[in-house]
Amino acid sequence: MRLEIYADVLCPWCYIGKRRLTAALARHPGRDRVEIIWRSHELAPDEGRTPGPTAAQAMSGWWGEQAPARIARIRELGAAEGLELNLHLARPVNTFDAHRLVKLSAGRGLADAMMERLLHGYHTEGLNVADPQVLLRLGGEAGLEAAEVRAVLAGDDHADQVRADRRRAAECGVTGVPGLVIDGGPPVPGVQPVEDLLRLLKAA
Repeated sequence: MRLEIYADVLCPWCYIGKRRLTAALARHPGRDRVEIIWRSHELAPDEGRTPGPTAAQAMSGWWGEQAPARIARIRELGAAEGLELNLHLARPVNTFDAHRLVKLSAGRGLADAMMERLLHGYHTEGLNVADPQVLLRLGGEAGLEAAEVRAVLAGDDHADQVRADRRRAAECGVTGVPGLVIDGGPPVPGVQPVEDLLRLLKAA
């Protein structure tokens, strides 16, 4: 089975969805035959590298009076999956280079570890995931060689792959994250109860 996950580091739902999918896969009898591919889907490609307002402040601008309740709900759902989602610390930035590191990691069998470290760094620690020094450290903690990470960040390696994922998402109908594409089928939401995700995997 080929499981493509369209996600972005900035999305708290992607972190929640990742936890639930991991739980579903752990219970799936064919988990050893599942090929997982992380696809880049930038939520804010026009963001700069310098952090601005926090995610919570941005959400307050989107949702107005409903913001506190909706933010609290995201944090509550995250906590239920063992996640500390600090929306008051996380500051949206450009994630293009972070996605390029995930592509580098995929070639080393470390894509899941890299995505996990990026999500935790951004959502829990409030790190600037556009800062080359931060990415260098996170890449090392995910198991990448420092020289490889430096080389990618200094050039444009894997940039075409990130852009190709953007086109691929449009072609297959992915409009939000996290989005799952199972064996080339229609995209489905990645944030579902574990039981529902398990049923999807078994049906495939």
